[in-house]
Amino acid sequence: MVAFVVNRTLLRDPRRFLRSCRLAADDRGWKPWFVPTSEAEDGLALTRRAVAAGASLVFAAGGDGTVRACAEALAGTGVPLAIVPLGTANLTARALGVPARADRAVGAGFDGRDRRIDLALLDGLDGLDGTGADMTSRSGTEGSATMFAAMAGIGLDAAVVEAAGEQLKRRLGWVAYGVAGVTRLSLPPRDFTVRLDDAEPLRRRARCVVVANAGLLPGGFTLLPEARLDDGLLDVGILAPSGTWGWVRVAGRVLARGRSQDRSLERFQARRIRVSADVELPRQVDGEIVAPGQTLSVSVCPGVLVVRQPE
Repeated sequence: MVAFVVNRTLLRDPRRFLRSCRLAADDRGWKPWFVPTSEAEDGLALTRRAVAAGASLVFAAGGDGTVRACAEALAGTGVPLAIVPLGTANLTARALGVPARADRAVGAGFDGRDRRIDLALLDGLDGLDGTGADMTSRSGTEGSATMFAAMAGIGLDAAVVEAAGEQLKRRLGWVAYGVAGVTRLSLPPRDFTVRLDDAEPLRRRARCVVVANAGLLPGGFTLLPEARLDDGLLDVGILAPSGTWGWVRVAGRVLARGRSQDRSLERFQARRIRVSADVELPRQVDGEIVAPGQTLSVSVCPGVLVVRQPE
């Protein structure tokens, strides 16, 4: 059996999409089971139910939030995750080379090869549901943990994600993040302490800190060029541009995929990262807003997820 965990809110023509998925499954001898996400049942619960019912392949049809929820449910099970990217950023799908067109992504999910990748474990958050909804009021419970596949951040990047609301993203696509970013560039820098494994802590006055398993930004731009999904490491970016010229330098390095280091954009790698800020700041996990806080505590879980990657 193959299960399709579907965020129907991202589909323009749900009937056509489900029909094409059914035909693709039938052509390959699979029995399809469709499980749409809802407020009553989120992607995490639906994926766990699908595995318990005997699914030996799960498609996450949605944005990065849906992918994150399905990935967490499948971690350690050996059941492969295939992705149909329907969201705005689709960072994990881009990192895997999944086709942007839904029909081609479905074909790649059935016919591709299995690959083991890492996930990141984030302590101190609860309530992420993978539906793409704003989780601010339902997240942030201390003492819990969640997994993510692409990127988490604290500070400016989370403020930009929050400002790029659903309506703006539907109208402009990934450009919505750029529009939202322009409105947030004036946010003041904050004092951060960043601990990488057992090294001496770094103290920086910065705009934001991101911790990533995949180093891409919306639109396919590369923020962390050394990031690999299966290297057993997490990549850290500390963004601290000063003034207009500082932002121009950061943009130039991102566009050119430059690997040089300076204080406007520093990059590191580690297996365990703890980020502390001097005040509560916005936070995001794979494009979903969670409760503001002062910390991000993340560790890598090597090779815990099997994904389907195009040949």
